[in-house]
Amino acid sequence: MSSSRPSGLPLLHQRWSQLLFAHWPVAPSLLRPYLPPRLALDVFAGQAWLGVVPFSMSGVRPPGLPTVPGLRTLHELNVRTYACLDGVPGVWFLSLDADSFLAVELARALFHLPYLHARMQFTQQDGTLHFASTRTHRHMPPATFAASWTPGAALPQAQPGSLEYFLTERYHLYTAGPTLPQAIQSPHLWRGTLWHEPWQLRQATLHTWESTLIESHGLPTPQGQPHLLAAEPVDVRVLGLRRV
Repeated sequence: MSSSRPSGLPLLHQRWSQLLFAHWPVAPSLLRPYLPPRLALDVFAGQAWLGVVPFSMSGVRPPGLPTVPGLRTLHELNVRTYACLDGVPGVWFLSLDADSFLAVELARALFHLPYLHARMQFTQQDGTLHFASTRTHRHMPPATFAASWTPGAALPQAQPGSLEYFLTERYHLYTAGPTLPQAIQSPHLWRGTLWHEPWQLRQATLHTWESTLIESHGLPTPQGQPHLLAAEPVDVRVLGLRRV
């Protein structure tokens, strides 16, 4: 995996900000059923990792065009793990809740990603971030999320071979369809590519955390405190999907 800029024109530009990476180590056997058979579960030191990532997205636009109406600012909350195919590591999403109707519908139709409608609120007070979400997608398991955290001191840039690099420096995603668990059995598999400068990571202090996101997928509640990283904003170029 490399942060070098990929060839080809991006489909979209967007900016990600106020991002938190919260991860728990889990047994690989627990997550293996959530991936299509062709995808290998990507592990670090023998452990799989399950992440919950809230952030804000803005400035969504095609190249050379103004911001797309209805996508100027939206919030997203994803549940993810990590996968690898033909030596190319990437992200595998269990769900991506978002508060933009247009974003959810476009992502499901064009990128085959399991985006779900949600009602969200994301605020900042005295340096502490507060994120709350209630899933509203019809015919999908309900899920709620409420957390607050404070970004802390800047960290050195993550280096290859470190856990921080493994969890954050991901420039590909895999998808098989917009609805789990049906996507797991789909014969189709796509790889998406995106690019941004390496993350400028920070420490993070968690103040509150209440969530049923992971449990909505039939997974047990993670045990112990999550591994936390906050991140500075990045400008992202999103390239198209390629059938693999």
